Amino acid sequence: MKTHLSWRLTVCVIALGSFSVRAADSDAQQIAAITDSAKAFVEAFHKGDAKAVAAFWMPDGDYVDQDGRVLRGRKAIEDAYAELFAAKKGLKLRIDVASIRFPTPDLAIEDGTSAALSPDGNAPVRARYNNVLIKKNGQWLLASVRESAYADPSNYEHLRGLDWMIGEWVEENANGPMSHISFEWVPSDNFISATRTADYKDASLDNGRQIIGWDPASKQIRSWSFEADGGFGESTWARDGAKWIVKTKATMADGSAVTATSIFTPVDGKTVKWQSKERTVNGKPMPDTKETTMKRVSE
Repeated sequence: MKTHLSWRLTVCVIALGSFSVRAADSDAQQIAAITDSAKAFVEAFHKGDAKAVAAFWMPDGDYVDQDGRVLRGRKAIEDAYAELFAAKKGLKLRIDVASIRFPTPDLAIEDGTSAALSPDGNAPVRARYNNVLIKKNGQWLLASVRESAYADPSNYEHLRGLDWMIGEWVEENANGPMSHISFEWVPSDNFISATRTADYKDASLDNGRQIIGWDPASKQIRSWSFEADGGFGESTWARDGAKWIVKTKATMADGSAVTATSIFTPVDGKTVKWQSKERTVNGKPMPDTKETTMKRVSE
């Protein structure tokens, strides 16, 4: 069996080890028992004891990697670990357990992601895993390990309604500088990053930054703004037909508390109308701004 397979095997199975999950009180003892078994697994792994590591499987347990290759039974698993221990030394592992559940008192299913870090400094080997454990004679044993390709989690599905804003926009102001704003996705599409500048005839001044993302706790789009002068704020976003309603609470550089409701209305792929309403400064109402139009910069 190739070392590639046995290394991936380690990535998945070690996932039995280090985790912290919320559980009902009735499951707490079961999780503690799995955790104790995992600690013993790690000790055997650190000793390079392939036979002891394989003993954490059911006699007929199996493993399938993300390429579809299969190991069946303790002997095949032991051989794979023996190859791994001979070829790879000093591996470190990082685990992120998504869930662990008990369909029956003697059956556990664990899902999560894992990463193996080599001491040579190469990029970590990542995978998603699904472990099925069965309790036999008071001991939790691996019945099945299934690996799948790792992909960075993305909140794009929650943010894709804002795809229309990606790009560069300008707002002409006859009495002052030209406002310029640029939106772009960050890697993994978990956030949208925005930068704002004020363009004068002889220079461009930084007006601040904004990060837009999905809040999984409140189940809504939120954003965080950081002004060039030291002010900051946060907002919630909600769609209302073709419009986007953005409610903001902010602190200005002088400590003043500001609230406002901004309304963004995409007109077409090249035009957006914007207006700020319901504005207050330290609780004192302020007039609405005039509706302004921003144009997309031609690519």
